Amino acid sequence: MENIANTGFNLPDNNKKRIVIVGAGFAGLKLARKLAKSPFQVVVIDKWNFHQFQPLFYQVATSGLEPSNISFPIRKVFHQYKNLHFRNTALTGINTEKQTITTTVGELEYDKLVIATGVDTNYYGNKNIEQNSIPMKTTAEAIHLRNKILESFETAILIKDEKQQAKQLSIAIVGGGPTGVELAGAIAELKNYVLPKDYPELDFSLMKIRLYEASSRLLSSMSEHASTKAHQFLTQLGVEIHLNTFISDYDGENMKLADGEVLKVQNLVWAAGVGGSTIPGIPEDCMKPGNRIVVKRDNQVDGIANVYAIGDIAYMPTELFPEAHPQVAQVAIQQADLLAKHFIKDVATIFEYSDKGSMATIGRNMAVVDLPRFQFSGFFAWFLWLVVHLMAIVGVKNRLFIFINWAHSYFLRDQSLRVLIKPFRKKSTKASA
Repeated sequence: MENIANTGFNLPDNNKKRIVIVGAGFAGLKLARKLAKSPFQVVVIDKWNFHQFQPLFYQVATSGLEPSNISFPIRKVFHQYKNLHFRNTALTGINTEKQTITTTVGELEYDKLVIATGVDTNYYGNKNIEQNSIPMKTTAEAIHLRNKILESFETAILIKDEKQQAKQLSIAIVGGGPTGVELAGAIAELKNYVLPKDYPELDFSLMKIRLYEASSRLLSSMSEHASTKAHQFLTQLGVEIHLNTFISDYDGENMKLADGEVLKVQNLVWAAGVGGSTIPGIPEDCMKPGNRIVVKRDNQVDGIANVYAIGDIAYMPTELFPEAHPQVAQVAIQQADLLAKHFIKDVATIFEYSDKGSMATIGRNMAVVDLPRFQFSGFFAWFLWLVVHLMAIVGVKNRLFIFINWAHSYFLRDQSLRVLIKPFRKKSTKASA
């Protein structure tokens, strides 16, 4: 592309064709790395300047890992490659006719545009739940949840009334998918083995961990075996499980069920669904429920030239997946791999997802694994979960620190990261009246 407009981006004008990747999650970062040393100028934009390893957010929220362990600076990945560029900004719109995007820092032209923005928490239009519940889709939100849990205990220890103590200590988790199940198990292990040592004055029988799921079973995207074993493991840890229970409203204190029952809830974690964000410039007829973008088998957005979508945001129905692919990391990684080949070799590609299996961990020696031909659970499933996730972490240093933390937690039944860190607010220098 000649005379490329670089308004607000300060990019080299080297006449290379430009591929712009929006989002540095599993899909976007994988695609950028695959395009390293390619003949393209590759520009990655993201509102965060680090890659976040989402499967381990719940361990940050429960003081098992430091936030830095699951976050990796994007620029560090790009150190060795002159054709890779990162800009810390957010997408605000697309002009598909001019082939430009608008962001919070300016406008940028593209030859190829790849949308890899992933998804965020889906509140299904309920503003009260959105405003008052606790989400967990970013590192910052995981830290916020950790603070909420620790603040609740610090508050509870100051209270004599048992009902008020129980209200502070108890946690409701909405959503029985992998996020909800893994978070419930991790909090239950904190309750059973860690927090009583920190707060010996508290009666932990008052602390209730309740998991609510609207469908008839946990881990509905996995096998019946995985669902049954997850239910057994959580019950063994002391989690109260409520199936076929739909949460219709929450005002910060009162949680309303679909049947009209109202329960008092101080801490409600919303893990009930995900959805994409609407992008100005993408026609409505290209969107599916959950704000997923309809793409063809080569991941090109249906009806729009030179615009692609990969990962969780992409909606690609196939014979094997008529309702589109599951929103998991492996789909994102495989789509990025294939799209990179399409760009570099300039050949037609057809994406076919190779399902390598799915897994979820509930607690120490407790996990479930679904492989294409068989399912299993228990210690070996838990060990396999550890290995797979450890190898998927970006950065050798991060892997080492995570391994040390996991080993420490396993042998000592302790997590040493229970630090309550609040945002800094400068004190007012004005004299009080």
